[in-house]
Amino acid sequence: MQFIETRGNDGIKPKKVSFSEAILNPSASFGGIYVPESLPSFDTLFLEKHIDSSYKELAFDILKLFKIDIDSDTIKKALDRYDEFDDSKNPVPLSKIEDDCFVMELYHGPTRAFKDMALQPFGYILSKEAQKRGENYLIMAATSGDTGPATLETFKNQDNIKVACLYPSGGTSDVQRLQMVTEEAENEKVIGVVGNFDDTQNMLKELLASEDFKEELKNRNIKLSAANSVNFGRIIFQIIYHIHGYLELVRQNEIELGEKVYLVVPSGNFGNVLGGYYAKKAGLFVEKLLVASNINNILTDLIENGEYDMASRELIKTESPAMDILKSSNVERVLFDKFGAKRTKKLMDSLNSTGKYSLTKDELKELQKDFVATYSSDSECEDEIAHYAKEGYIFDPHTATCMKSYRKREKKELKSIIYSTAEWTKFSTTVAEALGEREVKNDIEALEWITKNSSQKVPSMIEGLFKKEIKHPLVIEKEFIKEEMLKFLV
Repeated sequence: MQFIETRGNDGIKPKKVSFSEAILNPSASFGGIYVPESLPSFDTLFLEKHIDSSYKELAFDILKLFKIDIDSDTIKKALDRYDEFDDSKNPVPLSKIEDDCFVMELYHGPTRAFKDMALQPFGYILSKEAQKRGENYLIMAATSGDTGPATLETFKNQDNIKVACLYPSGGTSDVQRLQMVTEEAENEKVIGVVGNFDDTQNMLKELLASEDFKEELKNRNIKLSAANSVNFGRIIFQIIYHIHGYLELVRQNEIELGEKVYLVVPSGNFGNVLGGYYAKKAGLFVEKLLVASNINNILTDLIENGEYDMASRELIKTESPAMDILKSSNVERVLFDKFGAKRTKKLMDSLNSTGKYSLTKDELKELQKDFVATYSSDSECEDEIAHYAKEGYIFDPHTATCMKSYRKREKKELKSIIYSTAEWTKFSTTVAEALGEREVKNDIEALEWITKNSSQKVPSMIEGLFKKEIKHPLVIEKEFIKEEMLKFLV
């Protein structure tokens, strides 16, 4: 399968590239990103074939259908990383919380967040491709809290790889920050940035597209890649669990094969919901994708009104920080899929120059064929956490944003799959407050309070963070990011 560019071709880059080329060099013409030229079919025959498949068997066959230029042995070894999750036979358990509502728990990997589902196998594949080519790569990651730890975990101590991870200082939970700043691998650098996630992501994109920066890296015999979901290597693995979740409902006799469902996805950078969109387009029986946001509800404005306007708003810090994003990179892939490269380039040029763009009425109707959007305030999310905690189920504040979407869905007779993107332990202060304890000052106090007052347990990889030495204390202004990266690469 070949990959093409969302904003068209500049006459310099190849018009089409292989999967391996797209993941190693994810920056496309005019600042665009790569998308598959076509999608395989996940139709009834494919789903019937995989009713009894394990997660790894399903994932292997999906990747082979994409005809990626990665050998089968490498793919299988990459998927073996799921063996290190809490339950190797079921890395993404599905929990029933209402008669028609199920939570897919995507956080049972090493960093307790859904980013492990993609980054664990993707990191292995990218590293092996670099080693096979005899090339050295700098992997850059900008994080709103979960991509960073997952990137550091998958690439640590990998040959031919160095990682520079940027996070917004004060914009993550204590646990998320500690997962990054205590990382000991010598091939990794973590940098706190004064600002928000959009600042770090914008700088990452600028450096990816900067010929001067690439030339400086070339002088050091280093090439440049990225671990954010601008890299399609992330997205391809995020398609898989949407299909697995549907099959789980069939296996549990909750739906008949062919029955439609809602996918309810907490959304920041739009990669998670994009995976569901591609699965739907390729044949999965999905009625609509319900996009859940916090009060940084720029996606709600786009999907309800056709307006994407960053210029008239400021980013607000919330209790669901991984969704504190205004520039959702993967929306561009949906725009391309629906309206083509020429229109996408025009819209993205407008966003970059004016901070906004508008869809036509017909374009908005086309977008609304697949997406519905809602948003929740912090207090609404706390109410949802408290409600379900009384029923014996605790989820994090990002997952909580989905409940309003679930309650407002159009056809209530259809089952809904909610995607839980992080374990509650990563946001324990918010969870404790939702459960009535408002005196805790930090994550460690909150974790202790919750474990004393519930049946919840803290996994060892989280509990041990508070005793580890800080290895990356650096916090800088964004204009010094390039300088610090080059120091790291000396």
